[in-house]
Amino acid sequence: MSTPAKKTVTNARKKATAPPTYANYIQGAWVASKNGEVFANHNPADTRDIVGYFPHSTAEDIEAAVAAAAEAYPRWRLVPPPKRAEYIFRVGEILIRDKEAISHDMTREMGKVLKETRGDTQEAIDMAYFVAGEGRRLYGQTTTSELANKFAMTVRDAIGVCGLITPWNFPIAIPSWKILPAILCGNTVVIKPAEDTPLSVYRFVKAFEEAGLPPGVVNLVTGYGETAGAPLVTHPTIRLVSFTGSTQVGRIIATQAADKGKKCSLEMGGKNAIVVMDDANLELAVEGAVWGAFGTAGQRCTAASRLIVHKKVIKKFTQMLVERTQALRVGPGLDPASEVGPVVNQDQLERVLHYIDIGRTRDKAKLLCGGTRLTEGDLAHGYFIAPTVFGDVAPQSVIAQEEIFGPVTAIIPCQDFEDAITIANGVGYGLSAAIYTSDINRAFQAMRDLETGICYVNAPTIGAEVHLPFGGIKGTGNGHREGGVQAFEIFSEWKTLYVDFSGRLQKAQITD
Repeated sequence: MSTPAKKTVTNARKKATAPPTYANYIQGAWVASKNGEVFANHNPADTRDIVGYFPHSTAEDIEAAVAAAAEAYPRWRLVPPPKRAEYIFRVGEILIRDKEAISHDMTREMGKVLKETRGDTQEAIDMAYFVAGEGRRLYGQTTTSELANKFAMTVRDAIGVCGLITPWNFPIAIPSWKILPAILCGNTVVIKPAEDTPLSVYRFVKAFEEAGLPPGVVNLVTGYGETAGAPLVTHPTIRLVSFTGSTQVGRIIATQAADKGKKCSLEMGGKNAIVVMDDANLELAVEGAVWGAFGTAGQRCTAASRLIVHKKVIKKFTQMLVERTQALRVGPGLDPASEVGPVVNQDQLERVLHYIDIGRTRDKAKLLCGGTRLTEGDLAHGYFIAPTVFGDVAPQSVIAQEEIFGPVTAIIPCQDFEDAITIANGVGYGLSAAIYTSDINRAFQAMRDLETGICYVNAPTIGAEVHLPFGGIKGTGNGHREGGVQAFEIFSEWKTLYVDFSGRLQKAQITD
């Protein structure tokens, strides 16, 4: 859990004119961290702008939040699911009312353009309504018994206290994927958001407070991974850990959870490919590649960081893509003219520039456009990188294998359909893939053979919808899915019930 370059300060050092100071939310109350320390949250488009100060929480704060969640759990699990759903529905209504303000704050603290943060907020709204609707559909099964006069059925049970750790690239959408199904299933939660985007989760939790959610059901603790995230993962009362973030951190969490016998849901990295066949609509494919590669400045686990293009159309596709990429307007996300915002922090800036250097030097790829930090005028105060396209990229090169998480994409030539599928599958991740083709047979073959959890035809690798499962295979996750009714598999346990009304002892599988 890396710590971005955000300076920790004490309350005594802040001036009277300082930006607002926010608090943790524990047991239905807004409270400072136990140590009284805070950290500054900076606007990545202009680091002179401090969005606010947030609690620099430690294990003591996690202890208090987990205790609150544990105290609330016995009562909350007995609230009927349709009643739990009513709270969630009210949250959706509040988010609709406050959508513009929430989205504005999100752009200011995370950087992506306002139309994207509006979409992020809308996804939380959609999730609220979807999950609320499932309050009357937490179905089990009834089935026949092998014995006479015996009834059998299954129901879902809550798990207990859940620890949720969320990333900065979708600051309210991903928390909604976790909190909403968790509490609908009767669990209570402690959420530790990314230190880069605590304000968005603060706004989300404020909606729960306004909706009248009982104290302790949802608890918020801000801070860094090492001092707040790690104690949450290892806390003995936490029964389930749900994490979205890097594969490296996810593997550490998986090991720690396994050691303590906790349930663990991991959503990690991706190295997603768009396959462009020789019969593709190139205008559509280029449009999809630009959106897939440079939306959110490439900071999506579903970003299209590989473009596998048929040799017959690669020259034309490359020319069209470079022209479109060079025309993108890079700037602050709150500027309506901006199409691509900054990356989120200094660490991310350095990471992306490092991979660009690897592409140029070690991989010997051809830099077609971009590749530099943008520092003209006010951009000098932010973390802006020109959208970058590499050509002539080998499938096994570093920039074609490792997740960059920035506005960088690589064009990889392929000989034919079979070669494209081989290249697409030749990475350690398996989240999302896309194919552009006019051949229905190829489309269905691709959907069958691409080793990913999500597959698109004639659309980019981004654009998941809340009522469908989201997740991947291989290094992308550990088999669970978020979104859709499949999310309830994470946040509930199956219980099998038998009722014998025969009035005598019956022995299953035993014959006299």
